[in-house]
Amino acid sequence: MPYVRIEVTREGVTREQKRLLIKGVTELITETLNKDPHLTHVVIDEVELDNWGYAGEQVSVLREKGITADKKGAK
Repeated sequence: MPYVRIEVTREGVTREQKRLLIKGVTELITETLNKDPHLTHVVIDEVELDNWGYAGEQVSVLREKGITADKKGAK
């Protein structure tokens, strides 16, 4: 029984984005490991920005400085 846990910062990930993540990860596990998709579990946890750190700072502080996780050049 594959179990995949995805943690993201709580920054407005939509229901549709979560659906696509669950679907995509399940398909990847099915194709790569030949596992039954009905036995594959995917959990998405959203973490408050104050509770996630990167490069020694809270993500909330980094966002206040204008530092985001968006791909460079994305429109």
